[in-house]
Amino acid sequence: MTGIVSTDGEKRLVLASGRAHTELAADVAKHLGIELLPTTAYEFANGEIYTRFGESVRGADAFVLQAHASPINQWIMEQLLMVDALKRASAKTITVVAPFFGYARQDKKHRGREPISARLMADLFKTAGADRIMSVDLHSAQIQGFFDGPVDHLWAMPILTEYVRTRVDLSQVAVVSPDAGRIRVAEQWAAKLGGAPLAFVHKTRDIRRPNQAVANRVVGDVEGRSVVITDDLIDTAGTISGAVRVVLEAGAKDVIVAATHGVLSDPAIERLQQCGAREVIVTDTLPIPEERRFPQLTVLSIAPLIARAIREVFDDGSVTSLFDGNA
Repeated sequence: MTGIVSTDGEKRLVLASGRAHTELAADVAKHLGIELLPTTAYEFANGEIYTRFGESVRGADAFVLQAHASPINQWIMEQLLMVDALKRASAKTITVVAPFFGYARQDKKHRGREPISARLMADLFKTAGADRIMSVDLHSAQIQGFFDGPVDHLWAMPILTEYVRTRVDLSQVAVVSPDAGRIRVAEQWAAKLGGAPLAFVHKTRDIRRPNQAVANRVVGDVEGRSVVITDDLIDTAGTISGAVRVVLEAGAKDVIVAATHGVLSDPAIERLQQCGAREVIVTDTLPIPEERRFPQLTVLSIAPLIARAIREVFDDGSVTSLFDGNA
């Protein structure tokens, strides 16, 4: 069936997917026990996008999933059009499911005359007709306040830490943040890994030069330990590969890298293969085709988490309970 009907027959859940990451959408639908909403989408000769749903969504609680992958502007526009189509087709509620939220790194002004692009993204989805946004590991928590409505901020940490615990000796592990700004998240990782010691990499960045940072030194003791370097995303891998290098130079036994979002823009694959990390772990919030994969890469499924969150929202349950065990 293409949707879930509540036990009282008064509510219906439908899941629609954009074209950016159909494998993830199909996996989420499988965990929900439903079929994806039949959807037609294509480009006109000038690049304009057309989309239409093949079944009625009147009165339904609609969830529209799209990965904000490259080419990011195309897929964001497609999702906006899908939201608009759902609104005009009389869906009761519309939830934007964006596992990786595009433009999230542009969440504040560093210099004069800059946009706050993450806020504009939230405004665009609200104007299109979205009632709710669901995303995984936003680059900064303040983005939740940009949207005039509920925002379900999901954490991939339980998925990642559960896997990492099987890959290291907890008595010999240390957690390293790739920069001082991610220390709080690294502290949570350290607690999940049995109270592991914590360190961070001191780095410098020129805000006028995107995707460029220089890792200088490790602050903390990592000598002789298996180190887990954790971050929310890996884009060109400059920060992560630099962090791996200085951690190994500081005497670490080996290094595992763990991040939620594998953006993996060039030259990330080359850098990650050559940086010396024993394993690089990401989730599939973004599509990673086979030709972009390499022997050290492990990709974990985010679909069970998204499906459970969708079910909680549909059932008027608690998304927070997925992480703290309380309703």
